[in-house]
Amino acid sequence: MSNSYDVIVIGAGPAGYVAAIRAAQLGLKTICIEKWRNAEGEGVNGGTCLNVGCIPSKSLLDSSYKYYEAKNQLGVHGISVGDVSIDLTAMVDRKNKIINQLTDGIAGLFKSNGVVSLFGNAKLLSGRQIECVTHDGKTQILTADNIIIATGSKPIDIPVARVNGATIVDSSGALEITETPNRLGVIGAGVIGLELGSVWNRIGSKVVLIEAMDDFLSIIDQQIAKETRKIFTKQGMDIRLGSRVTGTKVKGKEVIVTYKDSAGKETKEVFDKLIVCVGRTPYTEGLLSPDSGVNLDERGRIFVNEQCETTASGVWAVGDVVRGPMLAHKGSEEGVMVAERIAGQKTQINYDIIPNVIYTHPEVAAVGKTEEQLKQAGESYNVGVFPFAASGRAMAANDTDGMVKIIADAKTDRILGCHIVGPSAADLVQQIAIAMEFGSNAEDIAMTVFSHPTLSETVHEAALAVNGHAIHMPNRKKRG
Repeated sequence: MSNSYDVIVIGAGPAGYVAAIRAAQLGLKTICIEKWRNAEGEGVNGGTCLNVGCIPSKSLLDSSYKYYEAKNQLGVHGISVGDVSIDLTAMVDRKNKIINQLTDGIAGLFKSNGVVSLFGNAKLLSGRQIECVTHDGKTQILTADNIIIATGSKPIDIPVARVNGATIVDSSGALEITETPNRLGVIGAGVIGLELGSVWNRIGSKVVLIEAMDDFLSIIDQQIAKETRKIFTKQGMDIRLGSRVTGTKVKGKEVIVTYKDSAGKETKEVFDKLIVCVGRTPYTEGLLSPDSGVNLDERGRIFVNEQCETTASGVWAVGDVVRGPMLAHKGSEEGVMVAERIAGQKTQINYDIIPNVIYTHPEVAAVGKTEEQLKQAGESYNVGVFPFAASGRAMAANDTDGMVKIIADAKTDRILGCHIVGPSAADLVQQIAIAMEFGSNAEDIAMTVFSHPTLSETVHEAALAVNGHAIHMPNRKKRG
């Protein structure tokens, strides 16, 4: 194996493997180093997303929803299925098969694009050198003209609820549960907590989400957040805001959680299983030598500029390990941008138009500015809202919870944001993301012909409603 490359990529998650493939496509001699090992101790690509994140969680979300739908919702369609049961071991096995298929697929993509794959722990030294200790214990020094750091993130551990892998697990351990807890506690009611909580709520657990923040999903548009909380509460999830966990105690096969509620009252709850989902932190452990020249910011992220260049010449960083939302698609696009900039292209990313999704049911999706952000900035805007309850297609599918909200500039009508809770929200919001990238205004969407009957007609009606022209609902007065 050669020790000199055009590009060395550290990390083979969505940011890293995409960067490596694109660099190789552009004619750059590229190697990608990944430290991840599977349960059998074998090196695998894919990072958190494919192994213990996006993909496996969506597998469990889809499996659990199919079970819930068969048990509770098919009767309205005149379908009788009798007793419905679920085999959790089979559900987890299916998830693992999907993981293996996708991680093997990355290995195939590396081979077909000429990317060299190496499994081991990498450390950045000075002078664009990498010290790699491979999984078989061998140490080698690699050099490159450019190095791309894509080491991702890991779950945050909190002292009051130390993960033990049995009664207390993090988001990764939650993907391996094969027995339904009667009572499940989740610390954190953010994206990960809601997704994992909804899996077990559908399967039959009594789910309690303990959230320290006073506001529910404070980072999203609050009209959508309030509607989302109402829907999840109706589904049976117990969301306790303003509640800070002060301690946990494992007693046999149970865990006792102590927390102070929003009124300052100390409360205790007993759970069969506790999932800790309080966020993620950039993974830089053992990554940087003191003389690497790469600086971290105040939150432990690798400091980069708009083009993902670090403070060390020829060293770049992308994905969860740098500023911005921890989203696989954001990291992937950064990986492509950096590879193309290394090759001499002037690629840029529009960070204002990055969709964000919570894959519950219904889904929650957003792109662009929230109404709260625009109010704070003192900007003048108009809002159009349309409920799925008024959609013929949603009615036919018996899936009418939620709404579409579009916000546009009051003077130019240019779309500033779109926020959705409802069926297929992830796919619907992408329509507006594309429109925003092309600088469209609400009238452009309103004048576009949409197929009938489709869920996307809710987007059309919301765009019409921005300027008081909605057809299938009363129009509210425009903002000035």
